[in-house]
Amino acid sequence: MDEPVKPCNQHIRKTLELTDEMIQLADAGDAAREDVGCGVLYGVLRDAAFKLRKLAEEERKAHQLKGWWQDDATEY
Repeated sequence: MDEPVKPCNQHIRKTLELTDEMIQLADAGDAAREDVGCGVLYGVLRDAAFKLRKLAEEERKAHQLKGWWQDDATEY
């Protein structure tokens, strides 16, 4: 029987999912913006999403190297 996914791995997966949502929101907001302030807001949101994604991917890799990460059919 497969082991359940560790809570720490669930949180990493959720973080990766949230970064996707952040990027989508930044793209949609940037496309609909009507002033420079909104452009700054969505630029900061996008930058933060990419920084968080990089950290989460590095942590996922560390968990894989420790044997804590069970690969499955999901993207994350």
